[in-house]
Amino acid sequence: MAAILGSLVGTCAKRLQEIITEEAVLILGVNKGLRDLQRTMTQIQCFLNDAEERRTEESAVNNWLGELKDAMYYADDIIDLVRFEGGKLLAEHNSSSTKATECGGISFFTCIPSCKKRHDIAIKIRDFNGELEKISELGAQFLKLQSMQHKAEAPLVKQMRTCHLVEPNLVGKETLHACTRLVELVLRQEDKKAYKVGITGTGGVGKTTLAQKICNDQKIKGAFSNQAWICVSQEYSEVALLKEVLRNFGVHQEQGETVGELSSKLAEAIRGKSFFLVLDDVWQSQVRTNLLRVPLHAAATGVILVTTRHDTVAHVIGVEDVHRVELMALNVGWELLWKSMNINQENDVQNLRHIGLEIVRKCGGLPLAIKVTASVLATKERTQNEWRKIMERSAWSMCNLPIELRGALYLSYDDLPRHLKQCLLYLILYPEDQYMYRDYLIRLWVAEGFVEEHKGQLLEDTAEEYYYELIYRNLLQLDPLRFDRSMCKMHDLLRQLAQHFSRDENYCGDPQSLQVTTLSKLRRVSVVTDKDSLMLPNVDKEKIRARTLLIHSTKKLSVENTIFKRLPCIRVLDLTGSSIKSIPDCVGGLIHLRLLDLDETAISCLPESIGSLTNLQILNLQRCKALHSLPSSITQLCNLRRLGLGGTPINQVPKGIGKLEFLNDLEGFPIGGTSDDANTQDGWKLEELGHLSQLRQLDMIKLERAAPSTTNSLFLRDKKYLKFLNLWCSQRKEEPNSDDISNIEKIFEQLIPPHNLEKLIIVNFFGRGYPTWLGTSIHLSSTTYLNLTDCTYCAHLPAIWQLASLRYLKIVGATAITKIGPEFVGCGEANPIESTEAVAFPKLEYLVIKDMPNWSEWSFVEEEEEEEEEEEEEEEDAMAAATEGGVTATSPPMQLLPCLKRLELLGCPKLRALP
Repeated sequence: MAAILGSLVGTCAKRLQEIITEEAVLILGVNKGLRDLQRTMTQIQCFLNDAEERRTEESAVNNWLGELKDAMYYADDIIDLVRFEGGKLLAEHNSSSTKATECGGISFFTCIPSCKKRHDIAIKIRDFNGELEKISELGAQFLKLQSMQHKAEAPLVKQMRTCHLVEPNLVGKETLHACTRLVELVLRQEDKKAYKVGITGTGGVGKTTLAQKICNDQKIKGAFSNQAWICVSQEYSEVALLKEVLRNFGVHQEQGETVGELSSKLAEAIRGKSFFLVLDDVWQSQVRTNLLRVPLHAAATGVILVTTRHDTVAHVIGVEDVHRVELMALNVGWELLWKSMNINQENDVQNLRHIGLEIVRKCGGLPLAIKVTASVLATKERTQNEWRKIMERSAWSMCNLPIELRGALYLSYDDLPRHLKQCLLYLILYPEDQYMYRDYLIRLWVAEGFVEEHKGQLLEDTAEEYYYELIYRNLLQLDPLRFDRSMCKMHDLLRQLAQHFSRDENYCGDPQSLQVTTLSKLRRVSVVTDKDSLMLPNVDKEKIRARTLLIHSTKKLSVENTIFKRLPCIRVLDLTGSSIKSIPDCVGGLIHLRLLDLDETAISCLPESIGSLTNLQILNLQRCKALHSLPSSITQLCNLRRLGLGGTPINQVPKGIGKLEFLNDLEGFPIGGTSDDANTQDGWKLEELGHLSQLRQLDMIKLERAAPSTTNSLFLRDKKYLKFLNLWCSQRKEEPNSDDISNIEKIFEQLIPPHNLEKLIIVNFFGRGYPTWLGTSIHLSSTTYLNLTDCTYCAHLPAIWQLASLRYLKIVGATAITKIGPEFVGCGEANPIESTEAVAFPKLEYLVIKDMPNWSEWSFVEEEEEEEEEEEEEEEDAMAAATEGGVTATSPPMQLLPCLKRLELLGCPKLRALP
């Protein structure tokens, strides 16, 4: 607790220091009280390290930390209140044309209420100062807490995005033999009606890793028409599980479907077909016996692979063969340790072997423990002395934890910097085994105030570094199916550890099961329920101190709009997918709100009062089908960092989007600009992007409505933070005329991206040729992901073979293309290659070409060139034979796609052959 509290105290002290000199705060006249608060907080910070070391043994110290935590949350609320009320007074002062001589320049008509407001805030600050001083005195005089320096924290390891990830537990002959044996076993049973095989073992021993290795085996992939991987949590939802199976099998589901309807749909989807289904981490046998047995029986053949900690579960399910994963032998564990750290020097392996074996022994041969310990060691110097220090850390002997969480798992948490501890504990708000989206996690961490500011760097970029650091430390597991590492989940043992340390603050489950006293203590609530409506226990709103409310539901949860009155301290409110239809005016009173997520709701408008939310940083309005306009007050959200409008039919927006100087994430930005009104228009003009210097993600739609600029032809070139760019034109029902084509080609030529762009998606572009900047490495030198979808009028692909960083290329729906020739790899006449070191697509790993109905020919060289090359090869062979040992100098051939790992060709019926 103290480690997290240290971040909270530090954040509050820093915020106080920042606001004391702000004009909006000066007008309140409460500066002295705020300075006293800051001084007391600074003193308390010195006690926190001593309190952290003593809290596990002394309940009085632990209680003191609890009091301090409540006080810091209250201080955070006071800071928001001061800024909000000061801002209102300042606005009234600036707008008043009457020169008053009293009340600091406020006009006579606002003098009395404003003086009362200032007095009330001053009293609050004074009273709180007294409480905080008492807490400080209690720590110093009665608990005898010692003033200590802050612990030195391990630096972030920033190379995660490019470093090689070692697959866990894929070491040792036993693992490889087990994988080979189980693959052969599955293939021998593939024609059975229903064959079940099990993998058992203790938590963290590598059951999932072995199952992944089997599932990814090419022989398995080619043997079954349907394949699915399902994580089964302890408290799984039947609806969610069936939907996940259907999604894996490529079957669409509707919202609100019952278990019976989904079961029937599953049976129909696999009738007469074969399937291979992995049920990972099964705790209850009913998932197979009661839920999946009947619908899966419709298949012609099928194999189910079950991983579970409990032999009895495997027995009840009726598995016919069981493989038990044992703890690692010392030598195998040592191999996993040094491979997980990417130690490549044989000398290092030998020099550290003795101490390494001791560490593996301390980890008990558990692969998960070995991996997380390797991540701790990776932040230290590779010397026996440094490793010995890790061995002697008190974290190994922490005894007030459940047995399975002690030792290495606690060490991996204890070694984290404070800000990363906050981010990790926050993840228990997601249900067990649920994958989490990187970009949404980043937004949540920013909104919660967990992310430290670094000069010249956006908070979102810093938060992304946190994400990759947690992955590097093996505390998060990447979704292996996601090329861009955009999804992850948490191992259930690590989740249990996080629950243990945040159980007094964070809750994930059905709030109806909570006692009133419990709810009043919680700061963050994640609603996981199969009920039809969101019901909070009947508690006075003064007693609900939740700062975060998230919803995870398989149903369209009914939420009353009175919820906005019941959550006075709310900072993060996510009502995604709920049935809420209207947002009341009182939302403007939620002065602490940082994130408001209304994605996939039925709202048709937003109240003008939303402009009062000056602390709001993230507003998500995606896929709101009934929402067509935005209120004019949205341009008053001076701290807004993200506006999400993707999939929402917005056709009326206020002018002045450029006022939002911190806006860095715009999704579903409609282009337009025509207006019959002085304040609103049908979309924003490209020129309005000019003021948004911090743009990091930009998703523009309706680009065909833009007008080419005669004055500014570089709308995006100077956006030094821009990483992700999506360019969308609307789908066309008719053939474009020559004017339309000319206009869209000019527009795209002016959308030259900055050099730092990493991901580019172009959809429904209807020009005859791609923009010239797309085929040059100068403008896309950092681009790793490129997606060209439904560019149906371009007969040739751009010269993207030159893109030095490109790792993923997807081409979909290019219906005008009949031939992909040498120009695709830079061998065409227009791009003669003379360099002896020329490489086409030097880093490309994934190539996906889809829905190309007219594409019939694919070659890397012209037919004449191919014949000439064959003749040259014959001549060279003859010369080499005649030379008898002499050396003939020949220029090496150009390298083509040297890093390609995966090629997908789908919906290309006329393609005759591969090159």
